[in-house]
Amino acid sequence: MSQADQDKWDARYRAGEYKARAHPSALLAEWLPKLACPPDCSAIDVACGLGRNTLFLARQGWHVHALDISPVALAHLAAAAAQENLDITCRPVDLEPIPTGDVVSLPSAARQYDLALMVRYTNLPLVASLAHVTKPGGYIIVEEHLITDAAVVGPSNPRYRVAPGALRSAAPGLDILSYEEGLFVDPDGRTAALAQLIARRPPVEPGLKGSNPAR
Repeated sequence: MSQADQDKWDARYRAGEYKARAHPSALLAEWLPKLACPPDCSAIDVACGLGRNTLFLARQGWHVHALDISPVALAHLAAAAAQENLDITCRPVDLEPIPTGDVVSLPSAARQYDLALMVRYTNLPLVASLAHVTKPGGYIIVEEHLITDAAVVGPSNPRYRVAPGALRSAAPGLDILSYEEGLFVDPDGRTAALAQLIARRPPVEPGLKGSNPAR
């Protein structure tokens, strides 16, 4: 992203845009109780914005690493986390541009998480990086705006929407637990066209099956 893009998002958050959308993603709220995660779970929320999903996870006892381009959004999130004494680490990061054919290296790649989350941020090559920062057996939840002719909320520019099937194709090597595309009604009553992916990183890495653990 250019500095102009960052300034644009900072200005939106300063103006109070998205502040009313405090509810978590319905997809996340539905699936979180189904995930078999150990105690002391950790998550990374990529392009978290004001952190509605980060806060939801932290309130359930998760340790969350929140990434976003906007320092203004992260400042709001950090203040909310401090007020509630939640375990949230905020980090400003530019997730673009993406080297063609390369796997994006997230700033937190030195550690791995039980859950990697990316909601309504269109960056399909980044899905592969989510798998890299997820523990073997960990989960990936991605929700993207879908290209549609229907009257829905979200970006009007198709550049910021994914084509049918594109999100599923961006997750090779993952165990797909659920994949859906279509029209969904958000908790605030607005209709969105979405592609929704729930996946799991295989518990055993390819090539390690049958290996001798004592070696």
